Amino acid sequence: MSLTNADAVVAQKTANAWVDALAEQVTEIESGFASGSSNKDSIVQFVPLVDAEIPTAPVSPNTKLVIALGAVLGLALGVGYALLRQHLDRRVRSVEDLEKLGTSVIGTIPLDPRLVNNRTTIETGALDHDDRASHPYAEALRELRTNLTYVDVDKPARVLLVTSSVPGEGKSSVAANLAIAIASTGRPTILVDADLRRPVVTDVFGLPGGAGLTDVLSHHATLDDVLQPYGPIPTLSILAAGRIPPNPSELLGSQAMLSLLEDMSRDALVLIDAPPLLPVTDAAVLSNFVDGVLVAVKADSTSTDEVAKSLNNLHKVGAHILGFVLNQVPTKGASAANYGYYGQYYYASEEPQADSTKKAKPSRRLKQAVPVQAPMRTVEPQTAAVVQVDGNASGATYIAANAEFDDVLTSRAGMRHLRR
Repeated sequence: MSLTNADAVVAQKTANAWVDALAEQVTEIESGFASGSSNKDSIVQFVPLVDAEIPTAPVSPNTKLVIALGAVLGLALGVGYALLRQHLDRRVRSVEDLEKLGTSVIGTIPLDPRLVNNRTTIETGALDHDDRASHPYAEALRELRTNLTYVDVDKPARVLLVTSSVPGEGKSSVAANLAIAIASTGRPTILVDADLRRPVVTDVFGLPGGAGLTDVLSHHATLDDVLQPYGPIPTLSILAAGRIPPNPSELLGSQAMLSLLEDMSRDALVLIDAPPLLPVTDAAVLSNFVDGVLVAVKADSTSTDEVAKSLNNLHKVGAHILGFVLNQVPTKGASAANYGYYGQYYYASEEPQADSTKKAKPSRRLKQAVPVQAPMRTVEPQTAAVVQVDGNASGATYIAANAEFDDVLTSRAGMRHLRR
């Protein structure tokens, strides 16, 4: 038998008293059945052998056992919750999640801190080795630009529409920076702000947003009157949204819009920043007038159900979907590998400058060489052109040749004469 009490002495005395009382009860019962005989002659006898000892340690709670059971149970509950949450979480967490919907991902844009709280242009069209922070974003745009070139070789797109499923996925930033990347190759490009409900393109470029697309469609202005050139990139022009109309969908789906797109696409590539697909029908209406549609998807934010509904809306109107542009992809941690992003920009690190006080050791190969004065052809560096935009001179962004190119030619010519 066992007896539990908070006081060890009380538990010991109670156990002994219970055993003694049980022995007396057995003796009394046996005496009643065998009257006139002694207890020694009884068939059944109850004899206490030893007294209960005072316990030196409490029998409960068992701290080690409780901790072990709690750890195992907590781990099981944590794993179960994580698996359940992953199963119920419908957000886009990898490239494979989008490809399961039947459309490929043709561009992966990394997360840039400068685009978290505001919309701006990061791509400049020039390769600046000193600005290493912009390299991942710039390279991702160049990759997207290249992929667009090879999406349909037989019928290259001249009018592209950039949209998203829901607001806040960064479609306007993608359209603006992609337009700069394309125009930096020298191809004339026009970026049209067709989001007539919440226009933001002029804010991205820092341009005035007075007259624009709606004025051209309503015949209150001509295209040449409202088309704004972007100073740093002469081949890029911006067409603002203009005044917000009461009927955006009807205006964007009009014959005037189709004629305007045909006129602009004759001499330039046209990029259209359209509203999201799920809140309004503007993008679906415009998709009939373009050669291809790019759907921007914010990583780890947009659900696959929302993307599937957007694709369904585009399929209903017979739109040509070029692919997804996975935007704001994390560049660090395990999530970066899930989205197919494996690191920062691939450039050799700068070599430390040599100490001017130490004399450089000559190469063993050149020790016996005798300098030869050879005529070397030098290339005169071209000066930067000056572009006149609306009567204001702005510095050009393109330099055909520079002093570094001259140094390379001179060095190679000298090495050829030394080998001889």
